[in-house]
Amino acid sequence: MTSGKSDINEKVLQYETFIDEVLKRDLQRVLEQRDGVYEKIAQYLHLKNTIESLQESGCKDLKTEVDLGCNFYVQAHVQDSSRIFVAVGYGFFVELTLPEALKFIEKKTSQLTTYTDAFTKDAAKIKANIRMVLEGLRELQGLADLPEETRREVC
Repeated sequence: MTSGKSDINEKVLQYETFIDEVLKRDLQRVLEQRDGVYEKIAQYLHLKNTIESLQESGCKDLKTEVDLGCNFYVQAHVQDSSRIFVAVGYGFFVELTLPEALKFIEKKTSQLTTYTDAFTKDAAKIKANIRMVLEGLRELQGLADLPEETRREVC
């Protein structure tokens, strides 16, 4: 009987290790990737707002501050703000007119939103796997099921 109980304890330990070292790590990685995509979306939306305010003001002259790195800013004077450079990915920038930039931003944010949806689905699958393994552990140990109101979300 003791060997059966020690076998169960070994299995429980293996499943707990699997949850901690594999599933939770994968969940954290997917959520970090999704957060990174959300940051890119926020940057593009900020650029969109800036372009719209430039179009509303109608002035070609622009004074701004440019970050050179390490929070070191210099003042800049732009004589013609009708064209801007937009980061399109992989370190490449494209010179676009303001309406072209708005079209690009719309398409890019739509694409990035699709990516975030995929990451969210992946995170949900990983959470479901964690829940399934926890239910298996509960059954393996012979514990009673928790009432619905005392359950909480995993991670």
